Amino acid sequence: MAKVILTHEVTGLGTAGDVVEVKSGYARNFLVPQGFAVAWSRGGEKQIEQIKAARAARELHSLEDAQALKAKLESSKVKLSVKAGLGGRLFGSVKTADVAAAVADAGLGELDKRKIEIPTPIKATGDHEATVRLRDEVSATITLQVVAAK
Repeated sequence: MAKVILTHEVTGLGTAGDVVEVKSGYARNFLVPQGFAVAWSRGGEKQIEQIKAARAARELHSLEDAQALKAKLESSKVKLSVKAGLGGRLFGSVKTADVAAAVADAGLGELDKRKIEIPTPIKATGDHEATVRLRDEVSATITLQVVAAK
């Protein structure tokens, strides 16, 4: 087991600034080379405060703002035009960056693509759902209306 400090949010593991213990191979082969984590050390404790301060600056400032954005996102459908073949099968799949761009185009606000989770890959037209983590305690479910681009 290896102790690491997360520098980015990793789904199922933690958020930036968290100290987590993972298997040494996972840390050595994935987290550290990808830049998602650094090895824990006593000097790294100072880094944790900087990472948490940067994360707080990027977060929505208040819980009320997050609740208002959640209500706005959940009350409307987001239309997403993608290239599709016959029968509604997509060429590829819908990515989190596509969802963030569609939400911005709909005028619902700017979202960080790293905070969007698509539970199952979207590979066909129709209505689908995605989850957005607005704050640690606030998540919103977006209804995506995926249509074929003309």
